[in-house]
Amino acid sequence: MNDHESQSRGLLVPFRRDKKRDFASDTGADLLGSKVLQALMTCGATPRSSGELPWRTAFGAGLDLLRHQRNDAALAELARVQVRDALKRWVPEAELVEVSVSREDASLLLRVRFRPARRAGRGDEQPGEVTLAIEA
Repeated sequence: MNDHESQSRGLLVPFRRDKKRDFASDTGADLLGSKVLQALMTCGATPRSSGELPWRTAFGAGLDLLRHQRNDAALAELARVQVRDALKRWVPEAELVEVSVSREDASLLLRVRFRPARRAGRGDEQPGEVTLAIEA
């Protein structure tokens, strides 16, 4: 069994079909990137909402709470903290490398770089990256 076969497979998010007319799945960096994106884009339970997933209401980063807020340095720092906390809690197999935040007009742009956690024995891989835009 090679290294690729020993890794667990999972569904990729956003859901899409593969060439076999099934939901696409993968392993390694693609799966990790999919998990990071899902955790960051899901609305978790907050004082304002009960959460997006009925079977796991707390799952998510809470980045939706940043919408329609003043687009300033405090909002950028809050976004960094929410990304860091969400990945630590929901995707422990990802090690956060960097969260860079930039403001562009009324949007807050988050560039999240991550790699497989060292404790998983794969921390030497190239970092993956996802970019999110939040309408402030």
